[in-house]
Amino acid sequence: MNPDKIDILLLGGTFEARRLAAALNAQFPDLTIVASYAGSVQDLPDLPVPMRIGGFGGVDGLTSYLETHDVRLVIDSTHPFASQMSHHAAAAAYLTSRPLIRLERPEWQPQEGDDWQNAPDMQAALDGLHSGSRVFLAVGRKEIERFVHRQDVFALTRMIEPPAVPLPDHWHLELARPSQTVQDEIELMQRHDISTLVCKNSGGTRSFAKLEAARALNLPVIMVQRPELPKADTYGTTDLIVSETAHRLGRAPR
Repeated sequence: MNPDKIDILLLGGTFEARRLAAALNAQFPDLTIVASYAGSVQDLPDLPVPMRIGGFGGVDGLTSYLETHDVRLVIDSTHPFASQMSHHAAAAAYLTSRPLIRLERPEWQPQEGDDWQNAPDMQAALDGLHSGSRVFLAVGRKEIERFVHRQDVFALTRMIEPPAVPLPDHWHLELARPSQTVQDEIELMQRHDISTLVCKNSGGTRSFAKLEAARALNLPVIMVQRPELPKADTYGTTDLIVSETAHRLGRAPR
């Protein structure tokens, strides 16, 4: 018997992954569940299961990890824009004949009153910014680097930790998580006289308030579309993933 055996490898990086780790631990307390995080952000969650921090070393490294630990099931609950990790997970699962399922929150859809311009990628969003714009760049600390040469725009940026690159002096950085209230987002955008919101179509509820605020203020939104992910059996809720996990491992949920 492999003493290092892992029943479920949960690839995290989202709020839903935190909820899923807790749900799996509650439903299957006798199984070994390990949650893996890249560690690019130091503000890591407090989970009821063991955590592994850091990269695997590409497809080869992840393949070796799955084999060494005799992993029975891989669950991809990474961010919708963390496409490289999803591709690596799909390749490693295929090479080792491990089942893989994905928790993928539904995309946001425009509603009445929205003014969205869909951008196929981040470069298209950058190209869509007009000189003199006052932009709320809600794109995350990793993506901000490609925007910093745009000295011709003002940008309000928000992230949990400071970016790796210096921002233009006339930009404003908010070190904070997304607000959960529409009114807070409205006041933030009004305080900085924002004319355009740029964000990724991440889905979920925790950062949706900024879109409701943009709608209330009649602001245009440049919405960056998700990258293409590898094919996988995909489920939209934690409950569905727990149920499918029970099926894949021949277990009945408690």
